[in-house]
Amino acid sequence: MDALTLQPRAVQFGIYRDGDNNLDGNQCNVLGQAVAVSKHDGAVGFTVQDTTSRNGEALHTNSYQIADGRVQGVQVGKAHDMADPKNLAAFVAQTLDDARRSGAKQSWIELVDHGGGDGGGLEADSKHALMSMPGIAAAIAEGERMHAAAHPEDAGRSIDGVVANQCLMSTMGFADALSKVGVKYLAASPETMISPGTPSTVAASIADHVGDTAAMARGVVNDVMKADYRIDGMPYAPAAAYDVLDLAPAKLAAADGAIKTLDDALVHAAHHGERTAIRSDVAREDGMVRFPGSDGLPWHADRPAMATYGRIAADTRLSAELRSDASTAAHAVGNLVLAHAESSAYAPFGGSDYRDAAGPTVHLPTSRSQVDPWAPRVSETENAFYHATDEDQLAGVLA
Repeated sequence: MDALTLQPRAVQFGIYRDGDNNLDGNQCNVLGQAVAVSKHDGAVGFTVQDTTSRNGEALHTNSYQIADGRVQGVQVGKAHDMADPKNLAAFVAQTLDDARRSGAKQSWIELVDHGGGDGGGLEADSKHALMSMPGIAAAIAEGERMHAAAHPEDAGRSIDGVVANQCLMSTMGFADALSKVGVKYLAASPETMISPGTPSTVAASIADHVGDTAAMARGVVNDVMKADYRIDGMPYAPAAAYDVLDLAPAKLAAADGAIKTLDDALVHAAHHGERTAIRSDVAREDGMVRFPGSDGLPWHADRPAMATYGRIAADTRLSAELRSDASTAAHAVGNLVLAHAESSAYAPFGGSDYRDAAGPTVHLPTSRSQVDPWAPRVSETENAFYHATDEDQLAGVLA
């Protein structure tokens, strides 16, 4: 192993880049950004797995490290199945192995590819496969177990944070799943992102603020929302909205519990004459994919949780107890949000307004056509959060 990797780092940052689809030629820009970041910030070391067919080459996988502006330890092999949880687990273990060697204080991974909210992501076209959202979380846990088995003296090392350079991944379901496997932070957008997406400068913001969570979160959000990409010569940020979430188990437990209490109360109220009022409150809160030509996409029912619960809390047609439950749920979800930013008129999406889209989304369909329209291949409802909080029962009375 090159001596560069042995230098102490604040953060080991793994980039898991799935180019086995139509994003290959554009999202690869994050790799050049990583080289530039490491050249100017020695606190960051990168572990990279890049499956690509750029420049007309056959699909293959490049694995290497980046440190101090240099690429090292390059291995080129046959294409990995980036949608296989076993492959992601092995990458997680490799990132943690590199973190042990570099003495990193924290270890993060970035997932670079398509995303589908609670439907998952990491689409491998050549394998006709997509990794489920619970599969992503389980793969992280398995990679941590692999690292601990290989290095029992370093068994306490784990993935501190996940950067989802994917669409629609700031969801309560994903936050819940990651928290349950010990991940501490999630950086993601609740909405569709524009490639190349999250800039690799976020790795420096994380490394430069180890020990100051609030500053880290603000820096990451600022990096994303201030990124200057171009479409037909016009500047744009890659995200209409972006969040950094605190996945502390106690906070997730409080949010999950408050949401379940609210969902149960909403189901009861709907069965006792208040369905029309509740359904209208939920339907008034626009879901995601707020751009022209999005008809038929399955994420219109992914609604900002805080804003949706806030509408219910403000509806004087409903009982005081139900409104209080909604207010409690909104507050509990808000406690997860370390930093966020939203566009009031996101030009790439026809000037859509996202000022209500702070924090994670929840899947709340108000019509049958919105209930998992791409299932079984892509399912937003086959996850522990959806069933544990009784969102399935709420969907049953609203849709």
